[in-house]
Amino acid sequence: MRKTISQGFRSIQSSTNFRCNQLSNFELNCLYSIYTNQISSPEPSRNSKHQRSYSDHEGKPSINPNPNEAIDPNLHLHFGRLTEFNETHESDDEETDDGTDQFDALDLFDKNTVSTNSERNGEVDVPQQQDEDEEELEESGHPLVREACRLISLRHEWNPKLESQLRHFLRTCNPRQVRAVLRSQKDERVAVNFFYWADRQWRYRHAPEVFDEMLKLLSKTKLCESSRRIMRLMIRRGIRRNPKLFSYLMVSYSRAGKLRAAMRVLNLMQKDGIAPDITVCNTAIHVLVMAKRLEKALCFLDRMQRVGIVPSVVTYNCLIKGFCEAKRITEALDLIQQMTVNGFAPDKVSFYTIMTFLCKEKKTENVRDLLKRMQMEAGLMPDQVTYYTIIHVLAKHGHAEEALEFVREAERSGFQVDSVGYSAVINAFCHNGLMNQAKEIMSKMLSNGHNPDVVTYTSIVNGFCRLGQIDEAKRMVKHMYKYGCKPNTVTYTSILHGLCRFGRSVEALEMLNKSEEEWWVPTGVSYSVVMHGLRREGKLKQACDLISEMLKKGFFPTTIEINLFIQALCKEGKAKEAKNFMQECLHKGCAINVVNFTALIHGFCKEGDLEAALSLLDDMYLNNKHPDVYTYTIILDNLGKKGQFEDMINIIKRMVQRGVSPTPVTYRTVIHRFCLNGKVEELVDILDRMLTKQDFRNSYNMVIEKLCRFGFVDKAYDILPKVLRTGSRNDVASCDLLIGAYLEKGSAMKAYKVACRVFNRNLVPNLEVCERVAKRLDLDGFEIEGRKLREKFVERGIVSPHKL
Repeated sequence: MRKTISQGFRSIQSSTNFRCNQLSNFELNCLYSIYTNQISSPEPSRNSKHQRSYSDHEGKPSINPNPNEAIDPNLHLHFGRLTEFNETHESDDEETDDGTDQFDALDLFDKNTVSTNSERNGEVDVPQQQDEDEEELEESGHPLVREACRLISLRHEWNPKLESQLRHFLRTCNPRQVRAVLRSQKDERVAVNFFYWADRQWRYRHAPEVFDEMLKLLSKTKLCESSRRIMRLMIRRGIRRNPKLFSYLMVSYSRAGKLRAAMRVLNLMQKDGIAPDITVCNTAIHVLVMAKRLEKALCFLDRMQRVGIVPSVVTYNCLIKGFCEAKRITEALDLIQQMTVNGFAPDKVSFYTIMTFLCKEKKTENVRDLLKRMQMEAGLMPDQVTYYTIIHVLAKHGHAEEALEFVREAERSGFQVDSVGYSAVINAFCHNGLMNQAKEIMSKMLSNGHNPDVVTYTSIVNGFCRLGQIDEAKRMVKHMYKYGCKPNTVTYTSILHGLCRFGRSVEALEMLNKSEEEWWVPTGVSYSVVMHGLRREGKLKQACDLISEMLKKGFFPTTIEINLFIQALCKEGKAKEAKNFMQECLHKGCAINVVNFTALIHGFCKEGDLEAALSLLDDMYLNNKHPDVYTYTIILDNLGKKGQFEDMINIIKRMVQRGVSPTPVTYRTVIHRFCLNGKVEELVDILDRMLTKQDFRNSYNMVIEKLCRFGFVDKAYDILPKVLRTGSRNDVASCDLLIGAYLEKGSAMKAYKVACRVFNRNLVPNLEVCERVAKRLDLDGFEIEGRKLREKFVERGIVSPHKL
């Protein structure tokens, strides 16, 4: 037995990968006692020699940063497998729970451990950014990297030969080149697929830095599930991890809107034996601020300080941004003061964040006060970047006069504002329609030796076009040539938009056709602007020709543009031309969606061509565009108008079989058409089918109302049991309507029977209607029934007995 125990102990010792000379005698004794006492513990991890976790008698684990340091005798050494993500923890987040309970993860680390770990991580993980950038630039241009990217771009034409070539790349490349391939992908999903494909190849495993690169890339996206799987893979393989990688995962969750999962990353770090450092804490505060949980961010700041993590300037800047977004500007200013008291010198970002908010709110005097405070309290002199920030924010939000004041102030302070700053101010004036002021500023630019660029001129051209002064805009284009500035496509497109906006689309079309003569190349936007101008003016023939030319040149209209054009053609009664147009777009490779088909079906239905509409419905399936409920509703309504109820029933069956849920509009359409023709039996059968897919509580109430309205009162009485079984107020209203309908037909006894059935369901019909029924019963010689009807109201305490 003892021999077995000794062998088991040796297996534990070897599996943990500890070096014996790094363990104290007390640690070895603890290990031996754990095994002999048969304390169940999970399987140790492969990299546990770097990440050992201890727990005290209170069950609060901590990290021992020094393997040779003496351990308190009350502690029990636990070896646990590095915990992967628990699926229950990674369920879809309920955003009502903002993750406050995850702050407790910070309390799992003591102060000494956090500081030691933070220092260690800082020494290991702080790279030379300049060297990294140079390496990235060098590797991105490597022939192997370019070839790998080319092969990945051919993934839609994948074959064994291409796959073999990509495998050859993996055998000959180094980790830096694999990282360069991942960075070169424009779509991160493609990078993820390549990452997993490469990892499955024989005799190849990703280096740790490749995992780091992948997590960094995914932190810029909402692909949090991919980040989670990659982190799980790192944990499973025992690849070294650091707080920065966990911060990448946290940011990815935040971008996906999963706040609780983002905060649970702290728990994962604790289970992984890695203490949070200031980088992770700053990320957590940033996540909370971006999720508009400012109070929770402040609580988090308090927690991290309690466990010994000293906040940095970045921490305070995140909170300042949160206060500004919450429009709590006074507290943001107080936080700058608090930074100084706590020994942190605010940087320019701290002040720029508040200045940006003040500029948005047009509080220029407060901005000047803040500039003085930045200079007096923090010793930060306003520089060119400071003024540029203020000018651009003011101009972006339309505060042109205020932006111009700061331009003059910057020049008085000795800073030279370049054409970019002037262009921002000019664009703000043009956006506000103040063209004279914009021209004055441009003249001042020329006098100061700043030549306006094409962006500046285009802003003025666009401003004239917005006001309808197209001739002035054209003169400005000639002025551009005079001063050696060539107009670009955006400039000409602005003129095209101005012409179409003020009903001069034919002139815009002529200008577009002369683009080659004037040495500019129109884009898809240029064609779309003119096409919509012609469409609005009803010149559909010219618009069709323009779209054909547009398609020949490889410019595809969007689904919205296609839909607008289909509607315009159908409105003119040209559904066949609209169909030809859509088919041409489809053959050229344009994106056609369900809405386009539905608009065309509606156009054929308006023309009464149901055969063409139904043919289009079949074409939708052939083109893998499944009809939605609106498509079916349009078809059903028009089939009902034509009296083709068998076809209606078949369409409804098809809709239900394909899992399309009817809407209230669909129910009202079907009920109206069937009731109008008195086809109650068929309607009840089809309603039962529809109700199995999507419940509509008032469906039979609507049937009774429609039948009464169209004079089929007896048929309405036949389906009365389907209404009374629910016993709601809507049922009483429907019964009152049926009672009134019988009264109008002179059938007082039938109305009396309906009222009695209502009373039998413990409901009370309308008193006034029933009084009319009772009086009519008395006149028809049915005094007993009339008295019984009045007595029912007395029994329920609605009418006093002496009124009988």
